[in-house]
Amino acid sequence: MLRSKLLCLARPRNGVLLLVLTVATIAVGVTAVAQLEYQSGIDWPMPKVVEPGEGTAPPADAIVLFDGTDMSAWEGGDWPVEDGYFTPRSGHLSTCRGFGSCQLHLEWATPAKVNGQGQRRGNSGVKLMSRYEVQILDSYENETYPDGQAGAIYKQRPPLVNVCRPPGAWQSYDIIFHAPEFDAAGKLTKPATLTVLHNGVVIQDHFELQGETAWLHAPAYTAHGEKEPLLLQNHGNAVRFRNIWIREL
Repeated sequence: MLRSKLLCLARPRNGVLLLVLTVATIAVGVTAVAQLEYQSGIDWPMPKVVEPGEGTAPPADAIVLFDGTDMSAWEGGDWPVEDGYFTPRSGHLSTCRGFGSCQLHLEWATPAKVNGQGQRRGNSGVKLMSRYEVQILDSYENETYPDGQAGAIYKQRPPLVNVCRPPGAWQSYDIIFHAPEFDAAGKLTKPATLTVLHNGVVIQDHFELQGETAWLHAPAYTAHGEKEPLLLQNHGNAVRFRNIWIREL
């Protein structure tokens, strides 16, 4: 039971009561406001607690693909490890396991000594599900076609801006990828999307992919599994890679 308690009483000389404010009055007002508050009615589960990493270190729930020493998550080409990074010597490199929708972090650096121009300068690429490519290229004061620059969805969409650092400098990609979906007959029901941050700057904003990366023909979708390996491309340039981790979404 709520007791009313006099908070303020003002009485002028003519004896007319002006104001009586009570605790009961306040309680009624608070209840009325609470009743007006929107409630979604959804019984949300409590979000899982995940400890973030310091700086660009992986969060607690990430799968570490390369920590500077261990290559056990990879297979395929010959990519020797030196001083905490690896560099292609021959062949492409793929993860041993497949991934679908994910958050991917990787760091890369093109050769400090400039050799070649355009697509022959610091060229590589990261292919989600082995087929959807985010271009890696030395795009610092290096003219080439817009949808082939660093951070481009290759042959589909140029980066929103060019934030490439000088040759030899370490750079980062943070990629949010949502895999495409297909029905039982192999028909596309939902296209893939990509968001990319290059050196902390948004350069692709939830771009809807037109299909698999292609060089000789227009991009198109073909049905594939829900999870496929991540692929790093060897384009004949000594691009270095380090600190690669992934979170499944």
